Amino acid sequence: MKLASLKGGRDGRLVIVSKDLTRATDARLIAQTLQAALDDWDRLSPDLAALAESLEHDAVPSFRFHEHEAASPLPRAYQWADGSAYVNHVDLVRKARGAEVPQSFWTDPLMYQGGSDGFLGPHDPIPCASEDYGIDLEGEIAVITGDVPMGIEPGEAAHAVKLLMLVNDVSLRNLIPGEIAKGFGFFHAKPASAFSPVAVTPDELGDAWSGAKVHRPLLVSVNGALLGRPMASEDMTFDFATLIAHAARTRALCAGSIIGSGTVSNRDADGGPGRPVGEGGVGYACLAELRTVETLLKGGPKTPFLKFGDTIRIEMLDPQGHSIFGAIQQTVEAYTS
Repeated sequence: MKLASLKGGRDGRLVIVSKDLTRATDARLIAQTLQAALDDWDRLSPDLAALAESLEHDAVPSFRFHEHEAASPLPRAYQWADGSAYVNHVDLVRKARGAEVPQSFWTDPLMYQGGSDGFLGPHDPIPCASEDYGIDLEGEIAVITGDVPMGIEPGEAAHAVKLLMLVNDVSLRNLIPGEIAKGFGFFHAKPASAFSPVAVTPDELGDAWSGAKVHRPLLVSVNGALLGRPMASEDMTFDFATLIAHAARTRALCAGSIIGSGTVSNRDADGGPGRPVGEGGVGYACLAELRTVETLLKGGPKTPFLKFGDTIRIEMLDPQGHSIFGAIQQTVEAYTS
């Protein structure tokens, strides 16, 4: 089934969305919000699934679903922990800073705890105070978990995945080096993220959900031009079960915790950095990777970071070309207080 939160109040209003993303029906008689549904998922999810089935058969009242009216599925969350499952991405962005990837990065996932007290809606503007911050998008996949006990093993952690969604993990690249140099992680460099209009249960992906990975390309565009279409399952060093287990190593995760994959990133067929789409490659899910490849091959970055007025789009299609999660589509805007 597909679930969304319509804007209204801090936590939105839970609705069930049709498979084709055209219609929705109110779920308030089952749960007022998605967080309320996740808090009692084992009891409430069968009722939500039955409502979703009734929606597909036009057996319940419905209304037109407009993606721009949706907040992120969880407009705020108790936990937002973003991993870096694609070590190729880590390798490239570190090369841009003149740093090497330690060998441990291939066996022990990177993860940072992001701000979760408020997310952008999938069609909300990206506010930023200055273009000099180096505004970048990051196309990712995320899972929403149920309750996860501390110390869970990866073999058990895949069962904790209740929902999946897409992410734009906005990054302010020019602020990252200074924060990293302090040795205490990201803060200013990671403003509010945005998630796809709907979150879907794993069964909605069919064979595309296997091995705790999503086996579909992620489509990322800037100003209408395709930046990349990397395959989400390829070069994913750590699957979602491993990421969840890593996050729960020393603490339990409460229902509604969001675990991100990090920027989806593929190496080229020859093992080198991925090539741009225009050169026959699968491209990139962020501008930092493109700029690093330009630096490696051409001596310096040619593509600028995002400017005010630029628009990004992140989407994933099923084999028939239908949108699975809806699209994240945002325009960068100057922030004014």
